[in-house]
Amino acid sequence: MTRATRSLGALAVAALAAAGASACDAAGTSTGRRVPTARVARATLKLDVWTTGQFKATRVVSLAAPSTGGGLRLIRLADTGTAVKAGDVVMEFDPAEQQYALEQAMTELAEAEQTVIISQASIKTQVAGDEVGLLNARYAVRRADLDAKTPEHLLPGNDYKKRQLTLEEVKRRLTQAERDIVSRRVNREAGLSIQEESRNRSKINADRAQSIIDSLVVRAPIDGLVLVRENRDATGGVFFSGMSLPEYRLGDTIPPGRSIVDVSDTANMEITARVNEQERTMLVVGQPAIVRAHALPGQRLAATITALSGVAVRTRDQAGPLRQFEATLRLDRPDTRLRPGTTVRLTIQGKELPNALTVPRQAVFQQDGRSVVYLRRSDGFEPLTVTVVGQSESRTAIEGIEDGAEIALINPIASASSSTAGSKPGPAAAAPSPAPAAAPAGGGRR
Repeated sequence: MTRATRSLGALAVAALAAAGASACDAAGTSTGRRVPTARVARATLKLDVWTTGQFKATRVVSLAAPSTGGGLRLIRLADTGTAVKAGDVVMEFDPAEQQYALEQAMTELAEAEQTVIISQASIKTQVAGDEVGLLNARYAVRRADLDAKTPEHLLPGNDYKKRQLTLEEVKRRLTQAERDIVSRRVNREAGLSIQEESRNRSKINADRAQSIIDSLVVRAPIDGLVLVRENRDATGGVFFSGMSLPEYRLGDTIPPGRSIVDVSDTANMEITARVNEQERTMLVVGQPAIVRAHALPGQRLAATITALSGVAVRTRDQAGPLRQFEATLRLDRPDTRLRPGTTVRLTIQGKELPNALTVPRQAVFQQDGRSVVYLRRSDGFEPLTVTVVGQSESRTAIEGIEDGAEIALINPIASASSSTAGSKPGPAAAAPSPAPAAAPAGGGRR
């Protein structure tokens, strides 16, 4: 064999070896090298919680149309967002119908008062006549009594008996007159009471009409911000979910008792926010927070947690599989520029975990109720159960793994299954379902 032949053979062997290495590299890439990985690092982890929230008034007073028995027409209404003081006029209704009712009630009252005055004068006249008749009856009794005291032997014939009978008769008349006077007095008092009751009823109607007219001007009971409600009567009673309704406006006819305006107390507001169940365990009442209001860009406001809900919030817009809990905060120094409904970003300052084993948040997966990471081995990845100690916005502190270990940032089993299904025709080979990654802080809300 010549030297040239030996050189050609060596080149061929080298080419075959390179091809084999390339094939091995390709195989390794298809199974594991395409999976991004990270190293477990030991560091100090600050357990801050990031979430969003909004300002909410702690006291809201609802103002409604007065009860008048009929529809009312708006002739004055403060716009949404108007700042009012206690006693300021917020809305006013047309008083035309109530003024007519007041005038009618005043007329009836005047008529009833005149009737009472006439009855009282008539009663005084009748009482005087009764007193005169009673006085005459008593005089007759006195005179008959004196006549009856004359001795019988001084009178002729039957005069003595006549005088005795006359005395008895006038006494009977006096008794009857006294009874008649009492009966007439009772009747007159009853009639006068009926007329006075009619007058009182007319006065009540007049007072009620006047009070309704006064109630047609609705004033703010507290200092605050006006929010005009939606007019649900604008569609004629037809309403469906998602329908856009106009606010109440001037000229609308409103049923009595309908709530029209809310006045929110802006001097005493709180912030409501939601955190997931993992972050809920890291929060306590009195914990400080930094507030960044979207209405005040570039400004940081200090706040404190005042309340934490112990019951999960039921909502359809929940982000992620973790349950949500409500947290309430208050600013350390209230800012008059903020309004109810203003959205904010919250950084709730948590404790520090020194010398903790940390990994990226996306490297921890939930599988069958356990927290697992995929540890890199020489022949692939192995799921390893770990204990989550704490989480920040981007890092998770765990236990049960060695420092410096290499772990996958995505589910390698799901990645391999997807790769196999894409390279082969027909049904893909069965693979374990990928475990969902841990939800980001605040349910993914920043």
